[in-house]
Amino acid sequence: MQNSIMLIIPYRYEGMWVFDDDKVGLVREPFVSGIPEMIDILVKDITNAEQGFRLLFAATPFPGYQIELNWLREEFGGHWYSWREQGLEGWLCPALFKYFSQAPLKLYCKAESK
Repeated sequence: MQNSIMLIIPYRYEGMWVFDDDKVGLVREPFVSGIPEMIDILVKDITNAEQGFRLLFAATPFPGYQIELNWLREEFGGHWYSWREQGLEGWLCPALFKYFSQAPLKLYCKAESK
């Protein structure tokens, strides 16, 4: 059974936001195409976020979530999401399917210090 709220610890590596997740076999998996800009906004008040921060995410709302991303379209095996309040779009690569069996229509996220 899969957790409904998942946790990763993104950090900066070679100037990019990346994360490791031994449970699903990912090492320095980069965020690209609009997602780094979203992360920059999300962590602006977290001290030393570049050294790592907790990112909680789920396909359903949970107490304290900070952003709601809405599914837009599929492209190159990944999926585009929009953060309407910020007017941003970002692409999540096929690693999304390490966490979800299909692309969620919405993603809810919260960033906090480690």
